[in-house]
Amino acid sequence: MALVFYDCATAPSPRRARMILAEKRVEPTTVQVDLRNGEQFSEAFRAINPACTVPVLVTPAGESLCDNASIARWLEEVYPDPPLMGVGPLGKARVAEWLWRAEFEGLMAIMEVLRNSSPAMAGRALPGPHSVAQIPELAARGRERAGRFMDVLDRRFRESPWLAGDTFSVADIAAFVFVEFAAWVKIAPDAGHAALAGWLEAMRARPSAAI
Repeated sequence: MALVFYDCATAPSPRRARMILAEKRVEPTTVQVDLRNGEQFSEAFRAINPACTVPVLVTPAGESLCDNASIARWLEEVYPDPPLMGVGPLGKARVAEWLWRAEFEGLMAIMEVLRNSSPAMAGRALPGPHSVAQIPELAARGRERAGRFMDVLDRRFRESPWLAGDTFSVADIAAFVFVEFAAWVKIAPDAGHAALAGWLEAMRARPSAAI
Protein backbone atom coordinates (compact mmCIF):
# COMPACT_ATOMS: atom_id res chain seq x y z
CA MET A 1 0.00 0.00 0.00
CA ALA A 2 1.30 3.47 -0.88
CA LEU A 3 1.96 6.34 1.50
CA VAL A 4 -1.02 8.70 1.06
CA PHE A 5 -1.15 12.32 2.17
CA TYR A 6 -4.50 14.11 2.51
CA ASP A 7 -3.85 17.78 1.94
CA CYS A 8 -5.49 21.13 1.31
CA ALA A 9 -3.20 23.42 -0.65
CA THR A 10 -4.73 26.61 0.82
CA ALA A 11 -4.69 25.63 4.52
CA PRO A 12 -1.82 26.31 6.95
CA SER A 13 -1.91 23.07 8.98
CA PRO A 14 -1.17 20.70 6.10
CA ARG A 15 1.51 23.05 4.85
CA ARG A 16 3.58 22.13 7.90
CA ALA A 17 3.37 18.45 6.99
CA ARG A 18 4.10 19.19 3.31
CA MET A 19 7.27 21.03 4.30
CA ILE A 20 8.43 18.14 6.49
CA LEU A 21 7.77 15.67 3.67
CA ALA A 22 9.77 17.89 1.31
CA GLU A 23 12.68 18.27 3.75
CA LYS A 24 12.72 14.48 4.19
CA ARG A 25 12.57 14.01 0.40
CA VAL A 26 9.49 11.81 0.74
CA GLU A 27 6.97 11.87 -2.12
CA PRO A 28 3.61 10.39 -1.08
CA THR A 29 0.52 10.05 -3.18
CA THR A 30 -1.36 13.30 -2.47
CA VAL A 31 -5.12 13.70 -2.28
CA GLN A 32 -6.53 17.23 -2.10
CA VAL A 33 -9.45 17.74 0.30
CA ASP A 34 -11.74 20.65 -0.61
CA LEU A 35 -12.25 22.34 2.77
CA ARG A 36 -14.05 25.32 1.28
CA ASN A 37 -16.87 23.09 0.03
CA GLY A 38 -16.93 20.87 3.10
CA GLU A 39 -15.39 17.72 1.66
CA GLN A 40 -13.81 17.04 5.06
CA PHE A 41 -17.30 16.31 6.39
CA SER A 42 -18.08 13.68 3.77
CA GLU A 43 -18.64 10.09 4.83
CA ALA A 44 -15.68 9.01 2.74
CA PHE A 45 -13.29 11.36 4.54
CA ARG A 46 -14.80 10.67 7.97
CA ALA A 47 -13.83 7.05 7.44
CA ILE A 48 -10.21 8.22 7.16
CA ASN A 49 -10.33 10.84 9.91
CA PRO A 50 -13.47 11.13 12.07
CA ALA A 51 -12.19 14.50 13.36
CA CYS A 52 -12.72 15.92 9.85
CA THR A 53 -9.39 17.75 9.71
CA VAL A 54 -6.29 17.79 7.54
CA PRO A 55 -3.48 16.88 7.32
CA VAL A 56 -3.76 13.11 7.37
CA LEU A 57 -0.97 10.73 6.44
CA VAL A 58 -1.98 7.13 5.78
CA THR A 59 0.98 4.80 6.21
CA PRO A 60 1.68 1.81 3.96
CA ALA A 61 0.22 -0.35 6.74
CA GLY A 62 -3.07 1.55 6.43
CA GLU A 63 -2.76 3.52 9.68
CA SER A 64 -4.16 7.07 9.61
CA LEU A 65 -2.03 9.72 11.32
CA CYS A 66 -4.37 12.66 11.81
CA ASP A 67 -2.31 15.57 13.14
CA ASN A 68 1.02 17.27 12.61
CA ALA A 69 2.51 15.85 15.81
CA SER A 70 1.99 12.22 14.86
CA ILE A 71 2.93 12.80 11.21
CA ALA A 72 6.20 14.51 12.16
CA ARG A 73 7.10 11.81 14.69
CA TRP A 74 6.37 8.96 12.26
CA LEU A 75 8.37 10.58 9.48
CA GLU A 76 11.28 11.22 11.83
CA GLU A 77 11.36 7.57 12.86
CA VAL A 78 10.93 6.09 9.39
CA TYR A 79 13.02 8.67 7.51
CA PRO A 80 15.63 9.82 10.06
CA ASP A 81 17.83 11.68 7.55
CA PRO A 82 17.88 14.62 7.82
CA PRO A 83 16.88 14.82 11.48
CA LEU A 84 14.25 17.53 12.04
CA MET A 85 13.33 16.89 15.67
CA GLY A 86 16.72 17.38 17.26
CA VAL A 87 19.81 15.28 17.95
CA GLY A 88 20.69 14.12 21.45
CA PRO A 89 18.72 14.71 24.65
CA LEU A 90 19.20 18.48 24.82
CA GLY A 91 18.75 19.04 21.11
CA LYS A 92 15.49 17.10 21.09
CA ALA A 93 14.31 18.95 24.18
CA ARG A 94 15.00 22.36 22.61
CA VAL A 95 13.09 21.44 19.45
CA ALA A 96 10.15 20.23 21.55
CA GLU A 97 10.24 23.45 23.59
CA TRP A 98 10.23 25.79 20.62
CA LEU A 99 7.79 23.71 18.62
CA TRP A 100 5.31 23.98 21.47
CA ARG A 101 5.83 27.72 21.73
CA ALA A 102 5.38 28.18 17.97
CA GLU A 103 2.15 26.21 18.14
CA PHE A 104 0.69 27.64 21.35
CA GLU A 105 1.88 31.25 21.23
CA GLY A 106 1.83 31.60 17.45
CA LEU A 107 -0.36 29.28 15.40
CA MET A 108 -3.12 28.96 17.99
CA ALA A 109 -3.23 32.75 18.36
CA ILE A 110 -3.79 33.23 14.63
CA MET A 111 -6.38 30.46 14.62
CA GLU A 112 -8.21 32.39 17.36
CA VAL A 113 -8.20 35.50 15.22
CA LEU A 114 -9.33 33.90 11.98
CA ARG A 115 -11.91 31.51 13.35
CA ASN A 116 -13.49 34.08 15.65
CA SER A 117 -13.62 36.99 13.20
CA SER A 118 -14.09 35.65 9.67
CA PRO A 119 -17.70 35.53 8.42
CA ALA A 120 -16.76 32.39 6.49
CA MET A 121 -15.97 30.69 9.82
CA ALA A 122 -19.32 31.44 11.47
CA GLY A 123 -20.29 28.37 13.46
CA ARG A 124 -16.82 26.91 12.91
CA ALA A 125 -14.76 28.62 15.60
CA LEU A 126 -12.98 25.33 16.27
CA PRO A 127 -11.93 22.76 13.68
CA GLY A 128 -13.83 19.51 13.52
CA PRO A 129 -17.35 18.22 12.91
CA HIS A 130 -19.17 20.18 15.62
CA SER A 131 -20.70 23.67 15.36
CA VAL A 132 -18.94 26.13 17.68
CA ALA A 133 -19.96 29.80 17.94
CA GLN A 134 -17.48 32.60 17.42
CA ILE A 135 -16.30 34.70 20.38
CA PRO A 136 -15.08 38.11 19.10
CA GLU A 137 -13.07 38.74 22.28
CA LEU A 138 -10.89 35.74 21.44
CA ALA A 139 -10.02 37.33 18.09
CA ALA A 140 -8.81 40.47 19.88
CA ARG A 141 -6.81 38.39 22.35
CA GLY A 142 -5.31 36.37 19.49
CA ARG A 143 -4.03 39.53 17.83
CA GLU A 144 -2.27 40.57 21.03
CA ARG A 145 -0.74 37.11 21.47
CA ALA A 146 0.47 36.99 17.87
CA GLY A 147 2.11 40.40 18.14
CA ARG A 148 3.92 39.38 21.30
CA PHE A 149 5.16 36.21 19.65
CA MET A 150 6.63 38.20 16.76
CA ASP A 151 8.73 39.99 19.42
CA VAL A 152 9.70 36.65 20.98
CA LEU A 153 10.87 35.33 17.62
CA ASP A 154 12.92 38.42 16.87
CA ARG A 155 14.68 38.20 20.24
CA ARG A 156 15.39 34.52 19.69
CA PHE A 157 16.89 35.08 16.24
CA ARG A 158 19.26 37.68 17.63
CA GLU A 159 20.73 34.79 19.65
CA SER A 160 20.41 31.83 17.32
CA PRO A 161 20.26 31.20 13.55
CA TRP A 162 17.41 28.70 13.94
CA LEU A 163 14.68 28.50 16.50
CA ALA A 164 16.01 25.54 18.48
CA GLY A 165 19.71 26.32 18.03
CA ASP A 166 22.24 25.88 15.26
CA THR A 167 20.17 23.40 13.21
CA PHE A 168 16.97 23.79 11.20
CA SER A 169 14.04 21.83 12.67
CA VAL A 170 10.30 21.31 12.70
CA ALA A 171 10.12 24.25 15.12
CA ASP A 172 11.27 26.54 12.31
CA ILE A 173 8.64 25.08 10.01
CA ALA A 174 5.88 25.76 12.56
CA ALA A 175 7.12 29.30 13.20
CA PHE A 176 7.41 30.00 9.47
CA VAL A 177 3.85 28.85 8.84
CA PHE A 178 2.75 31.06 11.76
CA VAL A 179 4.35 34.18 10.25
CA GLU A 180 2.90 33.53 6.80
CA PHE A 181 -0.51 32.56 8.23
CA ALA A 182 -0.52 35.78 10.27
CA ALA A 183 -0.45 37.77 7.04
CA TRP A 184 -3.94 36.42 6.30
CA VAL A 185 -5.25 38.57 9.17
CA LYS A 186 -2.90 41.50 8.46
CA ILE A 187 -0.41 40.77 11.24
CA ALA A 188 3.21 41.02 10.13
CA PRO A 189 6.71 41.64 11.49
CA ASP A 190 7.46 45.35 11.82
CA ALA A 191 10.50 47.38 10.82
CA GLY A 192 12.17 46.67 14.16
CA HIS A 193 12.17 42.91 13.63
CA ALA A 194 15.45 42.78 11.70
CA ALA A 195 16.54 39.40 13.09
CA LEU A 196 13.16 37.87 12.31
CA ALA A 197 13.36 39.30 8.78
CA GLY A 198 16.76 37.67 8.26
CA TRP A 199 15.44 34.30 9.37
CA LEU A 200 12.41 34.68 7.09
CA GLU A 201 14.73 35.30 4.15
CA ALA A 202 16.63 32.10 4.99
CA MET A 203 13.39 30.16 5.33
CA ARG A 204 11.98 31.41 2.03
CA ALA A 205 15.20 30.32 0.30
CA ARG A 206 14.56 26.68 1.25
CA PRO A 207 12.89 24.64 -1.50
CA SER A 208 10.33 23.31 1.00
CA ALA A 209 8.97 26.84 1.54
CA ALA A 210 7.59 26.85 -2.00
CA ILE A 211 5.71 23.58 -1.49
